[in-house]
Amino acid sequence: MRNFTLRARPARVAVITCVVGALLATSGEEALIAGHAPVPEAAVAQSSSRSRSRTKKPVRRTSRRTTRGRVAAPVASTAWTSPRGAAALQSDLAGMIATRVRSGKFGVMITSLTRGDTLFAQNAGEIMLPASTMKLFSTAVALERYGPEHSFSTDVLRDGALAADGTVDGSVYLRADGDPSMSARFYKDPNLPMAALAHSVAAAGVKHIKGDLVYDASAFDDQRIPDGWKTTYLGAAYAARVSALSLNENIVWVVVQPAGKTAAVTLEPATTAIPVRSTVRLVGGRGGRIIARRAADGGIDVSGSIGSSSGPLRYSLVVDDPAVFTAGALRAALQNAGITIDGTLKAGKTPTNAEKIASLPSPPLAQIVSEMNRESINIVAELLFRDAARGSNGMGTAETGQANLREFLQKKVGADPQAVRVSDGSGLSTLDFLTPRVMIQLLSYAHKGPWSSAFHGSLPVAGESELLRRRMRSTPAQGNLHAKTGTTNDVVALGGYVTAKDGEILAFSFIYNGNDRWNAKATMDAMGATLANFVRE
Repeated sequence: MRNFTLRARPARVAVITCVVGALLATSGEEALIAGHAPVPEAAVAQSSSRSRSRTKKPVRRTSRRTTRGRVAAPVASTAWTSPRGAAALQSDLAGMIATRVRSGKFGVMITSLTRGDTLFAQNAGEIMLPASTMKLFSTAVALERYGPEHSFSTDVLRDGALAADGTVDGSVYLRADGDPSMSARFYKDPNLPMAALAHSVAAAGVKHIKGDLVYDASAFDDQRIPDGWKTTYLGAAYAARVSALSLNENIVWVVVQPAGKTAAVTLEPATTAIPVRSTVRLVGGRGGRIIARRAADGGIDVSGSIGSSSGPLRYSLVVDDPAVFTAGALRAALQNAGITIDGTLKAGKTPTNAEKIASLPSPPLAQIVSEMNRESINIVAELLFRDAARGSNGMGTAETGQANLREFLQKKVGADPQAVRVSDGSGLSTLDFLTPRVMIQLLSYAHKGPWSSAFHGSLPVAGESELLRRRMRSTPAQGNLHAKTGTTNDVVALGGYVTAKDGEILAFSFIYNGNDRWNAKATMDAMGATLANFVRE
C-alpha cells in the first residue's frame, strides 16, 4: 500500500479572509457585510483603504463575537493521545467528543484503508451540513469525468468570411466551456486571460469585425445564485455569481490612484460592459478612503478621496452578470489589440457552422482542483460541479450536478445515492446535506482510483500548507494528515487521510453542526493527531 503523506507547497496566491464591505448588485446601495453574514473560509476582502491588503481569520473573529461576555474559557484541549489497539482508540475518541464540546452534534467515521475495517463511528449515518468538505465530492466527479490532465477551452469563433484585409463579414462568438481558471490566481494579472485570447484573434489576421461580439454561456443554465445561499452572503466575494463564462472569479476591482492633478479610476480586469463614474477627490498626503456603489444602470459610482502621495487603493465588487462582464473584458482586450468591432455585446448561441479562430486552454484539471481545495474557492467548485454534469445536451445545472453525483456514488463508489442532498458544489448552501459514511466511501474510492494522486495532492497538509498550516502544528499529524476543511457559522468539518504511527493508512470524516465551533475544531485537531499516533496491537 502506498503512503500518500504529502509535503506542503507554498500557496500560489494569498487569500484575504476579512469581508469589510460590498455592494448588493440588486439594491444600488452599499452593504457592509462584516458582522452580518456567516464567514466561510477563504472569504475575500471587499474593500481596502490601503494598497496592501491585510489577512484575517474569519473563524477566530466570529468565535470572539459569539463568546463575548462569557466567563468560562473554551473547554477544548489540543492534547492528543497515544492509543494502542482499536479499543483504546475508540475510548479516547469517544471521550474527546463527549467532554470537549458544549453543544451541537458530531458525526464521525474512521476506516482503515490498509485493513478495510471501521475503527470508529458515531452518527455516521446522520444527514449533516458539510460546509466546504462538499468540495471533495465536486473534486471527485470532475476528476472521474475528465481526468487530471483535462483542459477546458474558451473559444472565439466567427460566422462570416475573413477577408484578406482582416475584416470579418459577420459576428464573432465568445463560447464558454465552464473554465474556472481565468483569473489572477492562475494568470497573475486578471487582464491576461482576455488579453491572451485577443492576441490570438489578432494573430489569426482579424482586424475589423462588422458584426456583434456574441457571448455564449449556454454550457450552464441561467441560475447564477444557487438555492440555499443566504441573501446576506451575496455581496461577499465567497458568494460570487455562477456562470459558464466567468472571469477573475467574478470579482471586479475598482482601482483608484493619483494621476497628476486628478484621481484615475480603472477596473481590473478592464471591461467595456461596466461604466464607471467617479467623484473621487485628490487630497494631500497618503492613503485615503474609497467607496464604490453599483448603480441601477449596472454602472459603478466611485466616491471618496485619495492622497496625492498614495499608492493605488482598491475596492472589490461581486459581478452581477459574469457573462456580460467577461464579454466586455474581451471587447476591451480586442480594442487594445487594434481590432475594431462595429456591433454590440449580445447573448446568443454559437452557430454549428461557426469557424474557430482562437482558443484559450485552461491549466490541467489537477492544478485547478489543487488551487480550489487548498484555498477553498467556492466559485471554482460551483463551475466544476456543473462541468462534470454536462451531458449530451451540453448543459450543467445544480440539478444535473446532484443527479450526476448520485449516479457516480451508486455506480462507481458503491454508496447510497440518497445519502447526499445538495444544491451546490461548494457547500455554501444551507440545503446541502450528506453523511459521514458517504464521505468515507468517497475517500476510499478516491484513494484507489486512477486519479488518486491528483485527489490526494489537492488537499492541505496539517501544520504546513494553506488552510491547515496553523493547525496540528508540533503534533504527530504535522506533515502527515492531509484533508479538506469546512467552516461556516454553524459547521466545522474535516475529511481526508492520515497515516498511523505503524504505517496504516486511515480515512476519516469529522463533521460538527452547532454553535461551539471553536471547541469542535480543537477537538478535531486532537482527534487527527491521535489517529497519527495510533498503533494497532
